Amino acid sequence: MHIRNWLLVAALAGIGLGQFSCDNRQQGETAKAAASEKMPRITFAETGVFDFGQLTEGDTVEHVFKFTNTGEFPLIINNITASCGCTTPEWPREPVAPGATSSIRVRFNSRGKSGEQNKTVTVFANTNPSMTDLQFRAMVKPKSDSTGSNS
Repeated sequence: MHIRNWLLVAALAGIGLGQFSCDNRQQGETAKAAASEKMPRITFAETGVFDFGQLTEGDTVEHVFKFTNTGEFPLIINNITASCGCTTPEWPREPVAPGATSSIRVRFNSRGKSGEQNKTVTVFANTNPSMTDLQFRAMVKPKSDSTGSNS
């Protein structure tokens, strides 16, 4: 009978420790979610794909994507990559304070391009998620032949 009591105590202790472990895991997940809510958050003024419209081959155009740090800590853009060498991004190198606005300037050179162009610029920052894609498109028409032959 004495052994049975010890087994019962051990089983109850194991259940209690298991419950304590689950509670700690839940508290850890709640803390992570709360920290994620306070992280820097990049919120762009416009959504969707920006359309440059129709361009002539060789035109260079640019667009400014404005954003706000809607998080609670300074936002730092670590890097921005473009899907093509024809696209050049410029971004703030200093941290963007919570509530502050800033912008990313994207320049597209259509030299050597023709037809529909769909490009992506990826922003890497200390946000969650850590990558944000900006997209644009343009329809590039060939240059007209200006040599004009009159035979």
